Amino acid sequence: MRISIITVCYNSAVTIRDTFESVLSQTYSDIDYIVIDGNSNDETVRIIIKYEQKFNGKMRWISEPDNGLYDAMNKGIKMATGDVIGILNSDDLFYNSTVLERIMSVFNNSNDIEAVYADLYYVSKTNTSNIVRKWITGEQKLFKTGWHPAHPALYIKKDVYDKYGLFNLQYKLASDFEIMLRFIDKYKIKMIYFHEILVKMRIGGKTNKNIRNIFLQNIEILKAFNENKIHVNPLTYSFKRIFSKLLQYKK
Repeated sequence: MRISIITVCYNSAVTIRDTFESVLSQTYSDIDYIVIDGNSNDETVRIIIKYEQKFNGKMRWISEPDNGLYDAMNKGIKMATGDVIGILNSDDLFYNSTVLERIMSVFNNSNDIEAVYADLYYVSKTNTSNIVRKWITGEQKLFKTGWHPAHPALYIKKDVYDKYGLFNLQYKLASDFEIMLRFIDKYKIKMIYFHEILVKMRIGGKTNKNIRNIFLQNIEILKAFNENKIHVNPLTYSFKRIFSKLLQYKK
């Protein structure tokens, strides 16, 4: 069973070496690695070219303008040849070298499973050993309770995308939330919770860049519930979501 890992990048020269090294370190061999670059103007493309040869034909990449992060992710999904798809951001890295081997063992032992989700650590931008937050997802609940998986630690079979669609580009900050809501709560794909840390994610992403983006993301999330015909009380849900985020901070 093959897994496609997609890395989307734009001017990621500072961090993308760590991402590449973490993929190269994986003990699972049947990997299809796809890098989608948004026409970077720093050293990112030169780094990609340098690392391409280290993957011995398992890396494919493109560099061209796109319509944002989710458009780039859709390009990667369309290129994917794996049975399972995972997304590793260009400033993130796998927790250790056995992540993909352990994830794929779940899929290989459970033919009817359509997705596996797990946990992640938020780490410092400059020191990936410094844990800032712990996203321990827990057993599956309804999204309207404030629960949802960590998208970078979610692995989904490709035929789920084929059946239920790609990222909705109307959403600029919450398309990852919308696609998970659509797959999990609306279409009820069958998932397993893998209670392990799989990814280290550097803090400082686009969504949490400032209060305005957090506010706009919340509006998009409420829109996603509405468009997927899932009723939620806006005030109650917003409180539950904020509370669930506060619980992630390291004590």
